[in-house]
Amino acid sequence: MALRNRKMRMHFPAAQATLHNYAMSCSKIDPALHQAKKPSWIKVRLPSNPVFFSTKALISDLRLHTVCESAQCPNRWECWSQGTATFMIAGERCTRACGFCAVSTAKPFALEPDEPERVVEAVLRLKLRHVVITAVARDDLKDGGANHFAQTINGIRSADPNIVIEVLVPDFNGREESLRQVLAAKPDIFNHNLETVERLTPFVRSRAKYRLSLSVLKRAKEIDPEVVTKSGIMLGLGESEPELFQAMDDLRESGVQVLTLGQYLRPTPQHLPVVEYISPETFETYREIGLSKGFEYVASGPLVRSSYHAADYHPTARRQSGT
Repeated sequence: MALRNRKMRMHFPAAQATLHNYAMSCSKIDPALHQAKKPSWIKVRLPSNPVFFSTKALISDLRLHTVCESAQCPNRWECWSQGTATFMIAGERCTRACGFCAVSTAKPFALEPDEPERVVEAVLRLKLRHVVITAVARDDLKDGGANHFAQTINGIRSADPNIVIEVLVPDFNGREESLRQVLAAKPDIFNHNLETVERLTPFVRSRAKYRLSLSVLKRAKEIDPEVVTKSGIMLGLGESEPELFQAMDDLRESGVQVLTLGQYLRPTPQHLPVVEYISPETFETYREIGLSKGFEYVASGPLVRSSYHAADYHPTARRQSGT
């Protein structure tokens, strides 16, 4: 397979910790990089299923946030029409300002003590068998929100021990105590996204570090060998294939078992440009390469996101061990 070595002309400086600096830095992106016309394979179905609207009403009624809405996920129409959603706890204001993300950057509000209970109620009312819990980065909290994750996991587990619980966590600034708090609650799947290749990390991710993310994933597996570890990478930001394959190798060396690969789509003109649209055929090739590298499961496609069809992967180790 021919390797595509892409020349980078990106002048975007590393994102800063405040929304003001983030907006200023984004204004320096070379607009010529952005591929505005979406190819035919980037298609999003509009809602028509009544289940979509009932799911939306339920989430609103329980005063919950979903990454589906906050991050402008292109699959929210499909997922909500199937009665599923990825719950975003700890508020909808993030302390970081990543160049790809549509979640608001602002000073967060205090945690809502009853939020875990409301998530549990939503999970039960939606009759979910696989639930994904994520959160904004809460660098303002000593534990980064780890205890809030643990309370939510424990609440769901108490309500129905058979529900598969997947968490998509921030890096907690590498605090082992926070990792231990989350893992002590026994999620079935521990997901932390690498997001991009090492060279592009300073341009794409605010405050996060490539090697730190790898160490978080590796340490999670060391703390709880039975938990399934998972990570995701966005494509189309200007990475080369050798860089992508190296990132895959780095994730495997960190013990990661499940990989998601999806197309980066710019949420607003103030965000990073789409340098390239990757074809479905290439995504399929990457899936095969990922499997050949030892990943147990690889979801790879233009509209694949971390939690898209998450239930298609069925973790068995914890179930078989009876924990």
